Amino acid sequence: MQSDDKDLLYQFRQPETKERAFTALIKKYQEKLYWHVRRIVVTHDDANDVLQNVFIKVWKALGNFREDSQLYTWLYRIATNESLTFLDQQKKRSSISLSDEDNNLEDKIAAEKGFDANKLEWKLQMAIQQLPEKQKIVFSLRYYDEMPYEEMSRVLETSEGALKASYHHAVKKIEDYIKNH
Repeated sequence: MQSDDKDLLYQFRQPETKERAFTALIKKYQEKLYWHVRRIVVTHDDANDVLQNVFIKVWKALGNFREDSQLYTWLYRIATNESLTFLDQQKKRSSISLSDEDNNLEDKIAAEKGFDANKLEWKLQMAIQQLPEKQKIVFSLRYYDEMPYEEMSRVLETSEGALKASYHHAVKKIEDYIKNH
């Protein structure tokens, strides 16, 4: 674990420096976690809501963090789980079919400021939304966050081989989508 993360954890466990340490942790990881969550839940407002829940959970659980993994691995796991919980809650709230839910995510992307369906970056976003949730997360962690498979394995609690296969399938589906749209 990075020494500055160890220092943050030490300071968090001291009553007089707990809040300052937590603020420093948020400053350090907020942007990376925001973009990780945003790629899963799509919209800015939803990502902010989920991220707020992530930091509430982190605040409550950080004192019991055993340091079995890197701090950012633990944070990514919480962010991933909160994002998936959010998507599950959205699906439960609406009585629409899964394919309608996928179209809803496409509509959210299309409604984003600056959307241009002819631009490659938007085609990529649309292609990513076509992926099953697990492939979407694996692709995001590998492509955007450049997370090594070993680290991803700890975040998602899945074997490296399964992650490599999932990433490969995701890339193939994205390539096919972009070629055909």
